[in-house]
Amino acid sequence: MAKAKKKIVIKPSKRGTFTKAAKKAGKGVQEEASSVLADKNASPAMKKKAVFAKNSKSWAKGKKKKK
Repeated sequence: MAKAKKKIVIKPSKRGTFTKAAKKAGKGVQEEASSVLADKNASPAMKKKAVFAKNSKSWAKGKKKKK
């Protein structure tokens, strides 16, 4: 029997905060995620958001063709 996938729930107050921070820094989300993960002074909350951004990049709404 296959396990049902759990739906990811993000608090409404936290939605879009990382994207907003990336735009404020003048970067794209993935570029900002890389810089946050490389920054030793970044807060644990921002690092968590950056890891989520990196991981969610690989999720596909449909199946992507690999090159």
